[in-house]
This record gives sequence, C-alpha cells and structure tokens, in this order.
Amino acid sequence: MKLRPEALVKYVFERFSSSNPDVILQAGIGVDAAVIRVCDETLVAVHPDPISGAVRHLGTLSVVIPANDVAMTGAYPKFFTTVLLLPESLNEGLVDVITQSMKEALSRYEASMVGGHTEFTDSVSRPVAITTAFGLVRQDRLVRVDRVGEGDLIIMSKYAGIEGTAVLSSDFRDVLSARGVDEESLDEGDEFITSVSVVEEATLLSREGLANAMHDPTEGGILGGLAEMAYASNKLIRVYLDRIPIHQVTAEVTKALKIDPLKMLSSGALLASISREKVEDAVSLLEKHGIRASVIGEALSRGPEAPLLEVVEGDAIKDLIYTPYVEDEVIRLWRSAPR
Repeated sequence: MKLRPEALVKYVFERFSSSNPDVILQAGIGVDAAVIRVCDETLVAVHPDPISGAVRHLGTLSVVIPANDVAMTGAYPKFFTTVLLLPESLNEGLVDVITQSMKEALSRYEASMVGGHTEFTDSVSRPVAITTAFGLVRQDRLVRVDRVGEGDLIIMSKYAGIEGTAVLSSDFRDVLSARGVDEESLDEGDEFITSVSVVEEATLLSREGLANAMHDPTEGGILGGLAEMAYASNKLIRVYLDRIPIHQVTAEVTKALKIDPLKMLSSGALLASISREKVEDAVSLLEKHGIRASVIGEALSRGPEAPLLEVVEGDAIKDLIYTPYVEDEVIRLWRSAPR
C-alpha cells in the first residue's frame, strides 16, 4: 500500500529534492519515472517498482510494471535490475517460475536483466520483487505527466482493471470459483497477464508527438491514475463512467468479490492527455495497431478548492475526488487474506 500523499511529501519528496540541472524530472505524486540527462540531448528514464500483491504472475509483473512507467516518459525500456526477497519457506520450484517468467517478459522488449540481488529472508511472508527499469529518450520526445493541458481530452487504451483481473483470477481462483465464476472465465482472466504492458501504445503516441501527458494507472486503478494526473498538472479531470470500457470477465470477477473495477490495479490501460485536434489521429493510430482506444474524459482548469476528479454518470456527478490517493481494491483484499 502506498504512503498517503501528505506523508510522501513530508518524509520523502521534501528531503530528496534535487537542484542538479541534469535532473530533468524527479520523483513526485503521479510521476511515473525520473528522467536524467546523460549527454547532450540524450536522457535516461529510470523507475523501480515493488511487486508483492501477486504470486504466480510476480515475475511477469515485476518486469512489465516498471517498463510501463519508463515508457510513460517516451523512453523505451531496455535494461533492468532486480532485488528478489523470498520467504525462507519458499521452494525452488516457485523460484524457477518467477525467474522464468521474468526472462519471458524481458524478451518481449528485447531487454536485458543486468544485475540485482536475491536472498531468502524471514522479513517477508510472500515473495517480493523490486525491479528497476532504464530507458533512453531524446529530449525532444520527452513526455511529462505534469503537462496535461486545459481542454485536452483523456483517452484510455484497452480496458479497466486488466492487471487486477489477472491477479485475482490466478491468486483468488478458489474463492472466485466458490462464488460462481466459471472455469472458462477464470482461465480467460488469468490470460489478461499478456495484456498488462502499455509500452507499445506509449511508444506509438510519443514517437508521433501526439501525447501531452501519459500515465500508467496501477494502484488505485483508473480513478487513482486520473487523480494523479490531475494532481501532477493541477487540472480538474472530468471522467465519464459510461465511456470507460470494462471487460465482461472483469465485471464478473469484481461483482463476485464485491469490489470496484475502477479502483483496482489497472496496468494494461494507458491514460493519455491529448490535444483535441489530435485526438482523432491518436485513436486511429492505436486502433490501426489493434489497440482499443476510448475517449473517457476531459481536462479543465482547476480552482483553489476544486476537486481533482469529477466522476460523471449519465447527467449527474456521482463522485468528487480531492486527493490523488485512492485505496486499491486488490491490495485491500491481499491485506485481509489469510497468511
């Protein structure tokens, strides 16, 4: 579970703020990756991410999630390091599953694992992978999450809750089966793990200069991701619930567990802020490459007391969100699950 924004600012960001001119973009709420100048117009984007709320898909997610974050800057993830913390009771068979799935995930990017550390420890009760991704980007192709423009439209790729559906269909399979979700749906949900990467769509949009800002909605889901974009750029984002696509399997799984699909792990759905005159080009480009794209909201000016997110259902405002922190439904389930 993430720290609350106020604690992050007080104990982390204020203490590690850098005035180095080579630090182009540094850590902040909603900022997916830091960006550092290495020479002339060449920048390196870097981001670490811990994965703990999954078991069977741990290796895949540990590579794909930080890769997504680096790609949000317009960089392409090429190099990785990882720290694997393993419970002392873990058998070698599961270690094999984790590292093999890491290797397979790396191959999709033609990337390399160049270092890291692995140990057994009594400090964890489930495997934890902390993986850092590195990617290069030219200065003129850098995309920043704090540049959502007033009047921009917000597009989303694929479906809400892809990552959460994959994790739940695998790690909560017995619970879901007992609550009436059939095996065919669970198998399909488990396969969602192959759709968690958004590197392809991020690369397409950034190379064509179509995105003003991009964000990977992980913990807190689609609503959490939108709130973070709004916070980073000081905009009000109005999102229309009836425009957010939710796959039937996700709807079935979340209904069985009584959780909100818009507030659960949603890697696999890219959020991008696009100028109105470029939206048609952006949607067409993604769909040309077989990637579903939906216009789900718009960015407006934000006053001092205004919310970050205005959630609209039909003709009515269903919810107002004032903080970039949205509690994630999958993480909440993991915290309450028997150890």
